Amino acid sequence: MANLTEKAKQYLENFYAGPKIESFDPIELKAIMAQAPAPPQQNLPSIHRTEDRLITAKDGEDIRLRIYTPEGEGPFPALLYFHGGGWVIGSVEMFDAANRLVATEGNVVVVSVDYRLAPEYPYPTPIEDCYAALEWVAANAAEINVDSSNISVGGDSAGGNLSTVIAKKALDQNGPEIQSQILIYPVTNLEFDTDSYNEFAEGFGLDRDLMKWFGIHYVGDEKLYKEPDVSPLKYESVQGLPPVIIIAAENDVLKDEGIAYAEKLRQDGVSVQYETIPGVIHGFYSNMDFFGDETKQSVEYIVNFLNKVEQKA
Repeated sequence: MANLTEKAKQYLENFYAGPKIESFDPIELKAIMAQAPAPPQQNLPSIHRTEDRLITAKDGEDIRLRIYTPEGEGPFPALLYFHGGGWVIGSVEMFDAANRLVATEGNVVVVSVDYRLAPEYPYPTPIEDCYAALEWVAANAAEINVDSSNISVGGDSAGGNLSTVIAKKALDQNGPEIQSQILIYPVTNLEFDTDSYNEFAEGFGLDRDLMKWFGIHYVGDEKLYKEPDVSPLKYESVQGLPPVIIIAAENDVLKDEGIAYAEKLRQDGVSVQYETIPGVIHGFYSNMDFFGDETKQSVEYIVNFLNKVEQKA
């Protein structure tokens, strides 16, 4: 039996009041979302400075970074943040509140990456955009008041997937050194058949059918689901990856694959901290107005984890 907070129940009631996301063509859906007025954020945390920058992606096109800088002299540690949204929707704006909070509470520069989205820019373009952002931050660290030896990556859902793929890519290609990974209910395997997929298949925000909709629009061909850069649980080895914190929602189809990925990391000698936020659903981290206490609890876990990793470095 699901354990849901009253706020989670209220959120789900609102979420299911309209048509399901997977009933839309993704390009049409994004056009509708772009025209809709942004909901006001009631409790937006303060931040010393935000700045948007354009950088050049692998194919020569521009991608946007939003840089959150805390008060102080620096240079600061950096956290590259890759937002969720199934690789198809989502934006840096959706995570403005949480990223402001991490930057201020953690005394860290957060660089939120507005990577290009599928199906217009399918796999592997989001990976290439995020890796370009990592290389840019490492190369321009002094300019944005960042310590180039202390860069972490993080993200939620599809962004958590991208984070661990970027960490593996940097390790395998002798790219910029990554200090740690912050994975919030990450996608690690597109098989859709775990116990948590069965338990939370419908009615908890991220339905199984919606996750399948995201998956096929991201990669275009189910044969690619077994590619390790799509499903990191398929990596032959994750040995040598930096320390990881995984933050799970109690009521989430992705819960079991997060547990499985944590176990894979541990078996390969990677330090893992695993935390579950009780009573909440997938997507809580981008909805601070509904899930303020749970977002703040997650940020506390993140900040303490980053501090711990920095002290060991």
